Amino acid sequence: MVEKEVERTIDALLEERREFEPPKEFTAQANANDPSIYEHAQKDPEAWWESQAERLSWSKKWDKVLEWNPPHQEWFVGGKLNASYNCLDRHLEESGDRIAYHWIGEPGDARSISYQELHAEVCKLANALKELGVQKGDRVAIYLPMIPELPASMLACARIGAVHSVVFGGFSAGSLRDRINDADCKILITADGGYRRGQNVPLKENADEALAETESIEKVIVVKRTTDDVAMSDGRDIVYSDLLESQSDKCEPEEMDAEDMLYVLYTSGTTGKPKGIVHTTGGYLTGVSSTHHLIFDIKPDSDVYWCAADIGWVTGHSYIVYGPLANGCTSILYEGAPDYPDKDRYWSIVEEYKATILYTAPTAIRAMMKWGVDYPQKHDLSSLRLLGSVGEPINPEAWIWYQEFIGAGKAPVVDTWWQTETGAIMISALPGITKLKPGSATVPFPGVVADVVDEKGEPVGPGSGGYLVLKRPAPAMMRTIFGDDDRYRETYFERYGDETYFPGDGARLDDEGYYWLLGRVDDVMNVAGHRLSTYEVESALVAHESVAEAAVVGRTDPKEGQAIVAFVTPRSGHEGNEDLSKELRQHVGKAIGKIARPQSIIFTDDLPKTRSGKIMRRLLRDVADGNELGDVTTLQNAPILDEIKKKADSQADDKDDK
Repeated sequence: MVEKEVERTIDALLEERREFEPPKEFTAQANANDPSIYEHAQKDPEAWWESQAERLSWSKKWDKVLEWNPPHQEWFVGGKLNASYNCLDRHLEESGDRIAYHWIGEPGDARSISYQELHAEVCKLANALKELGVQKGDRVAIYLPMIPELPASMLACARIGAVHSVVFGGFSAGSLRDRINDADCKILITADGGYRRGQNVPLKENADEALAETESIEKVIVVKRTTDDVAMSDGRDIVYSDLLESQSDKCEPEEMDAEDMLYVLYTSGTTGKPKGIVHTTGGYLTGVSSTHHLIFDIKPDSDVYWCAADIGWVTGHSYIVYGPLANGCTSILYEGAPDYPDKDRYWSIVEEYKATILYTAPTAIRAMMKWGVDYPQKHDLSSLRLLGSVGEPINPEAWIWYQEFIGAGKAPVVDTWWQTETGAIMISALPGITKLKPGSATVPFPGVVADVVDEKGEPVGPGSGGYLVLKRPAPAMMRTIFGDDDRYRETYFERYGDETYFPGDGARLDDEGYYWLLGRVDDVMNVAGHRLSTYEVESALVAHESVAEAAVVGRTDPKEGQAIVAFVTPRSGHEGNEDLSKELRQHVGKAIGKIARPQSIIFTDDLPKTRSGKIMRRLLRDVADGNELGDVTTLQNAPILDEIKKKADSQADDKDDK
């Protein structure tokens, strides 16, 4: 009986006791500073979301707020609007001269683009797309670096009712091909290349390789970014600037139904065919504008907001393009890597543009911890008033470092949980209201109904770990998987029924109802009958003064089920050796319990990461188990895997000798 009980939930053993109340001066000016906001939203979620939808400009008001036929949902039924109009036109009269983007290229080139200028560019491209035969509902693939033409391309599609499919510029030709074919895209917008750590990324070359195995693409629009010589196919390829030259800067926005598709964005999951996540217009725009306004406390007249993600991911769609532009604020758009030409690139940008809000990933924060405090301390970061974290659970020590060395010990840190599928942030602090706990995403956003349940779907209650679920739809959530509604049902609703969305993440609730995300359920380890989260062991390791970053996986073990293997990057000035390995095992034992001590620790200068900064634990599991490595094409640092594999093999050989 005991074993069954353990199997039903996730053991959550790590405790974090530090707490931070909202600074009084922050609360006094916050967009959300009345705690009753939660009570009102809980009492009538539909009325709450309706109040948020009213922040947008609609050409026709909706007849019904929510039509819920589980597992499907429709929001603001009968309402009409246009996403491009909401992001641009409605700001022009009062704020047309306001900067929409301060753009910084990796080589050092830069320009600032006003709302008026962005509007003109979007209209010209929208007219060009129509001239090329693009109609409402057609799909347009976008494969660009982080340049202003990327948001302009998305908004041009939205303006004429075309559906955009942005493919991350770090993806291979094969990934681009698969996404074009799945969505049956008509046009591809790409560039001759982009810049990454001083190297040219051959986007056009990749695109040509992909197009050798696609049939649907009729025209390719090519932005000149690097001015490298690239092959141009007669009759198919058109230079972006040439195409726009003769176009009018006026283009009437297409009236769209609230439930018309805005975009499809592919997420690969762990294996298999990529899933085309479908987001529609009215609900999505409501969700991203509301969360951006309240969680980041946006003041359009004074804030300079920087989401340091890539637009190729949903974070960029929601919190670089649609959320910030719908709210009329000024954003920073940066093309390159955080460590080029040196490891203080972010901080030099913050200082130069007086950024007030920074939203980045825990992996980036831990990398900066590894590089040391000298880099941020070279720069004046006093303009920063709010910090955010996104992408995976943030370790408490990384949270503390971020607040202390980047936020001067006073800027609130909003840790956010959400997914490509949810479209907008689902769990996060409201910085003028919420008491913060390092490592916790805190509580669901108003209007979001979440819980933590066991295998049978029963709430686990405070103090226990289990599976995160959403019990009610929220407007920005996905509507289906493009062309595969059966997969939508099976992936997200099979486990707990059509009314309960299961995102695949573990979580625990503390005694105050705060949510502590434990990472993907796939990353939970079965150790001697205990289900342990990799995140908790990683957090314990990162809390040690000598550790900059850690990734933990379970290795198949005939005796224990799984044994814990830790891959650890020491901070500068610390050496990874046998003594440190023993010290870290003891440290984890003390922080969590002996059951969580890694069986082996492999020291490495870096961890395998995608260009968005996510650690590829799947590949580390392959290393730990001695399997052939899976696909490494999306890694930003693939050679590190060979080094890690050699160390792991060497450690295994030493064990055999003993």
